[in-house]
This record gives sequence, structure tokens and C-alpha cells, in this order.
Amino acid sequence: MRSGSGRWRRAQGAAGILLALGLLLPVPTTDARVQVFERTLENGLKVLLIEEHKAPVATFHVWYRVGSRNERTGVTGLSHFLEHMMFKGTGATGPKEFSRLIQRNGGWDNAFTSHDFTGYYTNIAADRIHLPIGLEADRMVNLLLKEEDVRTERDVVLEERRLRIEDDPTSAVVEEMFAAAFKAHPYGHPVIGWLEDIRQLGREDLARHYRTHYVPNNAVVVAV
Repeated sequence: MRSGSGRWRRAQGAAGILLALGLLLPVPTTDARVQVFERTLENGLKVLLIEEHKAPVATFHVWYRVGSRNERTGVTGLSHFLEHMMFKGTGATGPKEFSRLIQRNGGWDNAFTSHDFTGYYTNIAADRIHLPIGLEADRMVNLLLKEEDVRTERDVVLEERRLRIEDDPTSAVVEEMFAAAFKAHPYGHPVIGWLEDIRQLGREDLARHYRTHYVPNNAVVVAV
């Protein structure tokens, strides 16, 4: 799915998060209320660090600048579907192992998709921040996207749409309102996708979306 040299460059950049968080000299923003240290790595990955020592807990986020606005008619719901697939494993971790490892170390994680971006976040003990850093670096580069996982997860997404949209009159009306208000703009697409589009999305659609948008220079890392 990706060339060896491409994987190496991306892995270098993702691993560089550790340097940006702990070794590089920070550059503070001008906001005196919350001091944010910012670094942009050579590969374009932006890292934002906020120091907070009130509790021995860390929050680690990775946000990708991709959402339903990046989808065209016929492939709506692609960003949300890929969010689900990001938990299906890499060569180093099995399906759902990301969350199991985080939970085993006393943390919890989740993800979300919006019109404009997709985010992944973990709360964990500060002395174990290296765990989500390594796991996020791995799945930024090495997501497997197995055909059988795509088939089974499609059913999960379809059920989610049924529960959240089709069985909820308010959500169904809001969906139609957005479609009417943004006829010429991708904001008219529901984030979860239109029913018929979800049914026909395939592995190649997901792989193309992943290769295009899940790259360091399209991501922002936030650690608190």
C-alpha cells in the first residue's frame, strides 16, 4: 500500500513527536493565560504542548485535517468509516488492541469525525505517554485495512447510522436541512454518509483516503 521509503519517512516524523515533546526547545505563544509550546517537524507534522501539572495525567490527541468536506458525492461517509478502521490493527497490533493496551495501562481512548477534521485522543497516566505516542505513530503509517475487516465494519457503520439518524426524527430532519442548505457544498453531506454510499464503499476507497490524508503534514498532535 505504501513504499518502503515512504513508510520510513513517515515513521521518522511520527517518532519525532517524542523529541518535540521532550527534547526540542519550546517556542511559546503570546497568550499569557495558556502557554502553548509549538513545533513543526521537518515533515510538516505540527506538535502543540501545554504543560499542566495539577494531576499526573496526560491527554494525547492526533487531529487530521480531513472530514466529510473532503468527500464527493458517491463516497460520503468515507472519513467516518476510516475512523472505525483505524482501530482494526497494523502489522504490530491486532484488531482493537490499541484500546486494550491503553485500558490495560489505566487509560481510555476514543475518536470522532466532523465536517472538517478527524480526531483521536487518549487520556493516560503522564508517565505512560510514550504508549499512545508509539501506537498513533504506528497506525499513521501501517494500517492494514483487511478486506474482511472492511466488510464487517461496514455493518457496524450501517447500524450506527440506523440508530443515530434513521431512528431519530430530530437527527433525520437536521440531516435533510443540511442537505438543502448546502446543495453546492460538501457540508451538505452527512458526516456518517448517505446510506447507499456506505453500502458500496470498499477497501480501495478507504486505502486511497488513508494514503492521501493520513500523513504527517496533514496532522496536528496536541499533548497536555
